[in-house]
Amino acid sequence: MRALLLGAICALSLSTPALADTLVDNVDGVTVDAKGGIDRFTGLVLADDGRIKQVLHRGDKRPERPTYKLDGKGQFLIPGMIDSHGHVMGLGFGALTLDLTDTRSLAEALAKIAAYAQAHPDRPWILGRGWNQELWPEKRFPTAAELDAVVGDRPVWLTRVDGHAGWANSKALAAAGVTATTRDPAGGKIERLAVGGKPAGVLVDTATELVDSKVPAPRPEDRDLALAKAQDLLLAKGVTAIADMGTSIEDWQAYRRAGDTGTLRIRIMAYAAGTDAMSLIGGPGPTPWLYEDRLRLNGVKLYLDGALGSRGASLKAPYADAPGTKGLRITGDTQLKNLMSRAALDKFQVAAHAIGDEANMALLSAIEEMSATYGGDRRWRIEHAQVVDPADIARFGKHGIIASMQPVHQTSDREMAEKRLGPARLAGAYAWKSIEATGAKIVFGSDVPVEAADPFAGWAAAISRTGPDGQPLGGWQPQERVSREEAFAAYTASGAYAGFAEGRFGRLVAGERADFVLIDRDPFLASPAELRETKVNEVWVGGRKVWQAK
Repeated sequence: MRALLLGAICALSLSTPALADTLVDNVDGVTVDAKGGIDRFTGLVLADDGRIKQVLHRGDKRPERPTYKLDGKGQFLIPGMIDSHGHVMGLGFGALTLDLTDTRSLAEALAKIAAYAQAHPDRPWILGRGWNQELWPEKRFPTAAELDAVVGDRPVWLTRVDGHAGWANSKALAAAGVTATTRDPAGGKIERLAVGGKPAGVLVDTATELVDSKVPAPRPEDRDLALAKAQDLLLAKGVTAIADMGTSIEDWQAYRRAGDTGTLRIRIMAYAAGTDAMSLIGGPGPTPWLYEDRLRLNGVKLYLDGALGSRGASLKAPYADAPGTKGLRITGDTQLKNLMSRAALDKFQVAAHAIGDEANMALLSAIEEMSATYGGDRRWRIEHAQVVDPADIARFGKHGIIASMQPVHQTSDREMAEKRLGPARLAGAYAWKSIEATGAKIVFGSDVPVEAADPFAGWAAAISRTGPDGQPLGGWQPQERVSREEAFAAYTASGAYAGFAEGRFGRLVAGERADFVLIDRDPFLASPAELRETKVNEVWVGGRKVWQAK
């Protein structure tokens, strides 16, 4: 299976001959220019090293005898899209295991789990992800007993859509040794039955490690297959580069194997899963760019809190719909500063997850303190920055902070966020425009597999603040919309900058890698609804065609 898969990928990657003065002509091209504006062009000349040699505008002379010529037939051509926050292996494994993202009730989820278990009697564990109780009429966490009723003969472990909670059956809880006497770990919570304190079945944030540690580890060949699947899914949406948030040494080795065999088609800017993995992968500092700028370890991914949906996001005031909790801090202030200092000492870039307003405040304070000690171009990254106290927003404009945000989270979370936060805290929720106005660089991504890796859906959400159904009319908190051009930059040139890749890829200009996408419409004229329906026809990375629509 794997040999056939690798062979198919190699065949695809070699479908275009070795390039020397390749001419891509008759296109309606657009890219971000040096000043952040928009440059339109009609052709590209590609050198044999996969870089852009010349950008051609209407009336410019074309090479007379290019080695290879692509007639774009008037298609729209844009830079390869950059997803600035995703989980590559999570996407791949999610596609190879049980997917519950489409379930709209507990009963539907249980039926799908039962059918999957029946179809895979040889699997010692039933694994999957994607459930979201907020989309179910029940609006509550599911239980182990409900899972036991459909799969009782082996462990079941299903990760919530946001990756910050897991749903276990009794076999999985027993395998992990989780009982009524098991204490909640720091930064985590074991949901319990009201009577007796017995585990109810859902574990939140760091508590998920209790079960995760017992799940059989994937084999190297499993990881290779998951990576190949993830690349297919990303390229199909026009994504040519991604910031991989939480890279393990095993993930890194899978990326290296793909690079060594010539099957690494996308560009991965990796952020290690904690400082131990950072040191193991990078050693004394960030790695060099490998495989013609396809892979680099930039830095480390840290966590301050959990997610809003599982009430793990750390808030300054109690949750509006759960007054007994303010959420969970996964990393305390002192430990956070120690970890940031450890990374900054060796010039690793810090990317820290902060969702609640208390977590964002704490991270901003830590960055201010770190910046006094560690100078230079640090590009501190705040991942998500979902809920920010308006009093703290101005602080984003200092110390070169990058706000790495996910537009589709706003449209998916809107109703849930209103319940969790109440009206008083909505002003600083998903505040893209306000944060950008401080001078901070904003970059956009998907948090795949939490959301689909679809930059066009994200682009539409960013400019409209509406969901796929066009609701709410006029947009939710519409003052936080960004312009079409700003969103385009956040998915291309700014995404490269956030990963220290500017000048390598992200724009279609002379000297940068020829990463581009041919699509079926002009994204600058399409309505938000039309933008969501954008079809990708071809994807080129480094001057070679790596994906084509069937």
